[in-house]
This record gives sequence, structure tokens and C-alpha cells, in this order.
Amino acid sequence: MRSQTAALLPLFFSTLLRAQSPTAPAGEAPRTTAAVSVGYVLVPFVVADVKGRPVRDLKKKDVTLLCDGLPVATDLFDHSDDGPVSFAILLDGSGSMGLGRKMEGARAALRALLSRRLPGDDYALYVFSQGEAREAVPFTNDAARLTQALQAVTPFGKTALFDAIAKMPDKSLFGKNGARAILLLTDGIDNASKLTEAELTTILEGVEVPVYPLGLRASNAVGTPPPGLTKESLLNLDVLGHIARMSGGRVGIVTEPDELEGAVRDIEKDLRSQYLVGFTPTGAGTVRYHRLALRISGRPKVIRVRAGYRGTDPPR
Repeated sequence: MRSQTAALLPLFFSTLLRAQSPTAPAGEAPRTTAAVSVGYVLVPFVVADVKGRPVRDLKKKDVTLLCDGLPVATDLFDHSDDGPVSFAILLDGSGSMGLGRKMEGARAALRALLSRRLPGDDYALYVFSQGEAREAVPFTNDAARLTQALQAVTPFGKTALFDAIAKMPDKSLFGKNGARAILLLTDGIDNASKLTEAELTTILEGVEVPVYPLGLRASNAVGTPPPGLTKESLLNLDVLGHIARMSGGRVGIVTEPDELEGAVRDIEKDLRSQYLVGFTPTGAGTVRYHRLALRISGRPKVIRVRAGYRGTDPPR
């Protein structure tokens, strides 16, 4: 993408932090508030044909952004075609990731991602556990550094997934590229958050960067836990799917190592052909959540786009 796009693209977790109440007591997960507006709305999206192949030749005239069912007057249109991507990797380091070789699966997924890197790609690694997220590696193109940091992670503690997402620092997307994404490596189990799923949804309403949850489940961990096992061996598909739908990403579910390459390839397929449109809200009307959708000319297509934004009315 052009430098204009990179300059306009707000940081993902800066949006999250703006969506939180500044008065939360120390040590508690911040609560969300509905009275949040944004100064500029960026809408990354991906278009594929019915066979799942990226559509790379769309022009501005082919794309209509809809807000609450009506066309929006956008002032930005851009496209990244096989360009570099900045990946913010959020790794679940809680104790449940030590079950069923899920942490080994996370390491294999990262190795698969790094093996497909292109010149200009950069990566940052954040590990969350016990409701906190720490920066393990700031943005870098040094693959060995990320691999070593991932090897050093030892699963421990409860999973406060919702709280960890809300508390991520705004520097988490200090990548240098205009095309950006969050890769969430987790088993999707939340057993310790103070934030509710409804409050997480409010936070996700402000997300402007696609989140790609890569769900890691133990072999045969589907449905009701077998005798002797617990919920910790399962995968919360509902939560991961919700995060992906709200942000315009996609969910990948893996069980065996040989499935990882395909899941990573699907994520890359999206990000190497990402489009972007944008607009400035008018300031008129009340601050509320607006539903977004896209209308693409031509034959039926598969579209992934963020579900909406919270702010004032869009320009028509």
C-alpha cells in the first residue's frame, strides 16, 4: 500500500484503549463505554471468487461501501497486491495451552508463517496469561529472534482472554507496513476474565485491523469432553468466530501439524491481496454502532470486511 495508507491507518489497540473507561480501578479490567467516536474510519476488506481465489483487479468504481444499508461517500481506496505485511502475533501462554500439545501446535504455526515471509514483512510477539499481555519481541524482521522467544514460553496460569485483548498496549501495531493484521494463537478458552463477552463485543466494534484467530485444539477434542478430561481440552469456536467476524478476519482451526501450512496459507492469501476504503464521519447524529457491508460489481464473490464502526453518521 502507499505511504498515505500507512500514515492513515490507526493502531489497532489504540482504538481498543479509546473504547475503555479511563476510571477503572487499578488491578481491574477496564469497562467499556458506548460513548466513543472515531475521527476516521478505515475499512480493510478481502474479496475472493467462488473458488476462494483472491480477486486482485477491483477498481474504485467496482466497490460500494454500505453503512446501515445506504451508500457511503468514501475518500480513500487502496490495494495491496503481494506487498509486505506487519503481523502482530498474540500468543495464549496460559496453562490450558499445555494440554493436548497445543503450545507445540502454536510453535509449528509460527514456523509455517515465518517460512513464507516476503521481503519487508515484520512481526511482533505478545504473550498473554493471567489477564496480562507482555511484549516478548517488538516488531522485527529477524525470524530467529521470534522462534527463540516462542520456544521460551512455558504455559502457566488461567486464561483471561477478553481482559488480555483489552489491555494490549497501543504499540502492538508499530509495524512499518500499511497492510496489517492480528494473528491470535489460542485455544479460545476464557476462564478468568473480568470483562464479559458483551463488553468484549463493544471493544471489537472499534477494531479497524482484521483479526485472524488460529484455533489450536488437542486431537479428538471435539464436543463433550471424554471421561477424565475437562473443558480445558476443547476449543471455544463461538468466541473465535465472533472475533473474526467483527474485525473482518477469518478463523483457522488446526489439530495436526500437517494442517498448519494450509491455515497459514489461507491467512496470507487474504493479507497479500487486501483492499482498503475509508471515510470521515460527519459529526452529525448520535454516537452509535453502524453496520458496514460491501457491494461488489460483477459475479457473486466472497467478502470479508469488518462488521461496523462506532461513531457519528457517515457521509452520503
